[in-house]
Amino acid sequence: MDILKLIGREQLLFEEDVRNHEVELAKIVGKSSFLVIGGAGSIGQAVSKEIFRRNPKKLHVVDISENNLVELVRDIRSSMGYIDGQFETFALDVGSLEYDAFVKSDGYYDYILNLSALKHVRSEKDPFTLMRMIDVNILNTIKTIDQAVLKGGKKYFCVSTDKAANPVNMMGASKRIMEMFLLEKNKEIPISTARFANVAFSDGSLLHGFNQRIIKKQPIVAPNDIKRYFVTPQESGELCLMSCLLGDSKDIFFPKLSEKLHLITFAEIALKYLKQMGYEPYLCQSENEARALINDLPSQGKWPCLFTNSDTTGEKDFEEFFVKGEVLDLDKFHNLGIIKSNFDFDRKNLTYFLDEINKMKQSLSWTKNDLTKLFKYMLPSFSHKETGKFLESKM
Repeated sequence: MDILKLIGREQLLFEEDVRNHEVELAKIVGKSSFLVIGGAGSIGQAVSKEIFRRNPKKLHVVDISENNLVELVRDIRSSMGYIDGQFETFALDVGSLEYDAFVKSDGYYDYILNLSALKHVRSEKDPFTLMRMIDVNILNTIKTIDQAVLKGGKKYFCVSTDKAANPVNMMGASKRIMEMFLLEKNKEIPISTARFANVAFSDGSLLHGFNQRIIKKQPIVAPNDIKRYFVTPQESGELCLMSCLLGDSKDIFFPKLSEKLHLITFAEIALKYLKQMGYEPYLCQSENEARALINDLPSQGKWPCLFTNSDTTGEKDFEEFFVKGEVLDLDKFHNLGIIKSNFDFDRKNLTYFLDEINKMKQSLSWTKNDLTKLFKYMLPSFSHKETGKFLESKM
């Protein structure tokens, strides 16, 4: 599968930037130890491989998914073999006591990269998953920064999202609030981050779902009115590593908008994908028609597709990596931009936010409206796009 061609591009975005800084990157990695949190997800695996290929002194990868960690090890061993330094994986929940014991037993790392996140817009459909999103995206970030400070870490990196710029959904807003905590915590340890586009064919994404639909012999469904920027898994790993190792504290890295970063709809990718898989797309008018035709069309070299307009909660009409008032450095790298963060906020609000979340947890009772109000208190300009419809109600 040629991912670059599927997303409408011919070459990798950061090839020149990585090549220009390869000596520096390899030198830093070769003398350093790394902890990658959430390292078995698509971005985490990409970052782990970028570190591994440069021969670190120590690389520990933590993730809640045991199966994905196993695949990461198999992937690395099968493609790159072994390194002189230590490489180990740990199937742990960052929010658990077991993880705390793990950090206590060793715990020193020069660089801590946090790639864990609840990233789906669909996760805001109910108050319980929403609270889990706050746990993962905000509270666990605070916890792991505090542990890095206690253990004397040199640098902390945490991935953000383009959806944190003028957020319209709770996921994007949670990452924007997370960025506020990062700015506060950089007084204790240097912290950099990155906002970037959708990672093509990442675990759980719509594009990854295309693979599942083919395997399970099911129709391909995609919105035809939403355009997005995409990066490859390799590019996501390169972007995070560059920000972590070369970024100043408070820097937010992002891909520069240029003709090389192609804007494309999910439906366009679906058409390209099916043709790469050897099928002619057959456009259907309803879910029922698509389900009915899946039994006969593939044997004819065709695949049923349903392309519709998006009407679900939290879908942003367009993508942006920075907002008005943020100071940009567009000269340091060829295809990487940097937000020199000067985002101002009332630091008392951070304490208020944590106190309110703690009260809700202690009472074991909260509503989606409670959390939405709290988010809007933290982000007065937060324009939550609520339609009453969620992706759970679609194929």
